[in-house]
Amino acid sequence: MNDVPSAPPTAPAHDQRGLARQSLIIGVIVLVLAVAAGAWYLRRSAAPSGAAAPGSARGDAAPAPDGSGKGARRGGRGGFSDVVPVGVEAVAARDIRVTRNALGTVTPVVTVTVQAQVSGQLTQVAFVEGQTVHKGDFLAEIDPRPYQAAVDQAQGQLVKDQATLDEARMDLVRYQQLIEKKSIARQQAEDQKWVVVQDEGAVKIDQAQLATAQINLGFCHIVSPSDGRIGLRLVDPGNFIQVGSSSTSLAVITRMQPMTAVFALPEDDVPAVLAHQHAGARLQAQAYDRSGLHLLDTGSLLAIDSQINTSTGTVNLKALFPNAKLALFPNQFVNIVLRIDELIGTLAMPTAAVQRGTNGTFVYVVKPDNKIAMTPVKLGPSDGGYVAITSGPAAGDRVVVDGADKLRDGMTVTVPAANPTANPAASPAAN
Repeated sequence: MNDVPSAPPTAPAHDQRGLARQSLIIGVIVLVLAVAAGAWYLRRSAAPSGAAAPGSARGDAAPAPDGSGKGARRGGRGGFSDVVPVGVEAVAARDIRVTRNALGTVTPVVTVTVQAQVSGQLTQVAFVEGQTVHKGDFLAEIDPRPYQAAVDQAQGQLVKDQATLDEARMDLVRYQQLIEKKSIARQQAEDQKWVVVQDEGAVKIDQAQLATAQINLGFCHIVSPSDGRIGLRLVDPGNFIQVGSSSTSLAVITRMQPMTAVFALPEDDVPAVLAHQHAGARLQAQAYDRSGLHLLDTGSLLAIDSQINTSTGTVNLKALFPNAKLALFPNQFVNIVLRIDELIGTLAMPTAAVQRGTNGTFVYVVKPDNKIAMTPVKLGPSDGGYVAITSGPAAGDRVVVDGADKLRDGMTVTVPAANPTANPAASPAAN
């Protein structure tokens, strides 16, 4: 008979139930520990730097950041502090410029396209591209030989007709003498008078033709018609230039000093500009680069256009700049800041202090006891990071410029000692 393997012994039922209870207890303990560890980690990571340390839940006071000895109240739910550090600055009198900003285009005062006035072969170019030229400087030359020949021909014709005129005048004198002696008919002498007039007309025509030929000869020698910077050469030597075609343009000369800029302002701003201009004031204009950070040049308002652009509701204005440093370039886009007026010694505060809500603009004023007071404010013109105040905080009031997003009316704040202008108690002048 074959031997049949015997089955492994089976554990008693009560032992299996005991092992299951032990596994369940161990799993519950591990789960409770994991939940407790997660809660402790979240509470620790969410607590601010000024929160109470473990074991100080009874609300012990910690030293204040300004060293005044008045500790920030601790405790509460989660250990958060009710005292918030803020940056402040005092309201003070400042000079605020009333300006208008606009995008402008730099335009040269003089732009001249150098063109050939006569046809011919371009034999010489004497300028260097991009150089500064002056009025009368030699630039290029067209072959002058055909025009010199025309001058010589006109001079020869003038000499011939002048001789004919002189001969006719001598005959007229002779005929007048013979009339007195009654040697010739009077009609012959009168006819000779008109022959002289005809010869005089021929001489004047010859003189005009000679002058025209001389002018054309002078056009062969091309000179600069204005001061400025000459651009790239448009025609190379050896080309035949035909008057009336596009090849007559040799180069473009642009006067770089002074320079103007054309910009547009809304029609609502024009009355204020006109009022100052009619009073004889020269309004200052500043040209900044495209980013608006770098000042390129300072000039003044030159002219205002005579009509409003009905499609845009704006008026074009032109400002004049000396361009001493050649920072302005033709057709360059610039940001124009036109100073219309200046408020001397008006109350102002940083624009960073202005808050906006459903009831309008307001600021957080820090009272002497470091309590916050939400104060409505009406604003005027702004300039250089500061804005004029028409109503609201008074001179010397400290307004919050940093940390306002954490504030509410009536809460207590601390002013760091590193901000002496904002905290008078920490200022050396106050000691």
